[in-house]
Amino acid sequence: MPAEWERHAATWLGWPHNTTDWPGKFGPIPWVYGEIVRHLVTGETVRLLVDSRAREAAARRILERIGVDLEAVQFLRFPTNRGWTRDSGPIFVHTDEPEPAIAIVRFQFNAWAKYPDWKKDAKLPELAARKLGVRLFDVKRGDRRVVLEGGAIDVNGRGTLITTEECLLDPLVQVRNPGLSRADIERVLCETLGVTNVLWLGKGIAGDDTHGHVDDLCRFVGAHRVVLCREHNPQDANYAALEENRERLEDMRAEDGGRLEIIDLPMPAPVLFDGRRLPASYANFYIANAAVLVPTFNDPQDRVALGILAEVFPDHPVVGIHAVDLVWGLGTLHCLTQQEPAA
Repeated sequence: MPAEWERHAATWLGWPHNTTDWPGKFGPIPWVYGEIVRHLVTGETVRLLVDSRAREAAARRILERIGVDLEAVQFLRFPTNRGWTRDSGPIFVHTDEPEPAIAIVRFQFNAWAKYPDWKKDAKLPELAARKLGVRLFDVKRGDRRVVLEGGAIDVNGRGTLITTEECLLDPLVQVRNPGLSRADIERVLCETLGVTNVLWLGKGIAGDDTHGHVDDLCRFVGAHRVVLCREHNPQDANYAALEENRERLEDMRAEDGGRLEIIDLPMPAPVLFDGRRLPASYANFYIANAAVLVPTFNDPQDRVALGILAEVFPDHPVVGIHAVDLVWGLGTLHCLTQQEPAA
């Protein structure tokens, strides 16, 4: 599995339509998606999933008004339950048999082992493979597909993968793969994603509906570099978990034995809506060909986070995308997007 900063052929994005993901706040969401697409098409194709002709027409109207070059947008009429393409969409890998190419590994998607409506989303890898004419590898243990969402993992493209125990190993809450041990899961990840080194963090951030996705707290930004969210307020719900994750990372090594450089990324002040804390995090950025898109939250730390990531990615414009409304859906930019690597 290539690193996200490696060259993309396209970004996959599911146009929003499920109003229950943003109850009472759906109105601005398609316009936020439009801004995301506007920045993506400057460097790559956007494969935009729409579930009907009417939805495609509505998306076209918004994108045209924003000034998006529609020549760079491919509309795919794929039915979906939701628009969280990182988790339900195709996970791409490079394969060299019988010849160098891209392929898709198909894990099972079951709506984070929490929601009942997922069967349309679960078909996306198969539909994508058929559309692109690439090989599809089912990931199974015995006669059962292994459950994994794209937001649960991050890779450096050299053989190291990072994830969390809370998401993949919790035996009681949102259990993805009952009966599979840590060793079983590591074996699956190594066999299917080409990694040799799995790093386990502990817990995710407060408000995370996925129960511990790593893309809300820690991301690879180089073969030996990670950004890790850090909370400086000891009274905050995230403080202890993030400090423990930092302690773990300090003792971890990359696949070649090299130490990891840990770059602190601030946390915004808690974002609350309707009495609920939302999983607002700058770590949910997306590395596109022509820009790094970063969620912002009308917070003084927005500028700090953008500055840190601008130093990390000196060859990419770092662009803030207003995500205060978006995060009411319990995810932001990385959760929405999935990269298709160049062949």
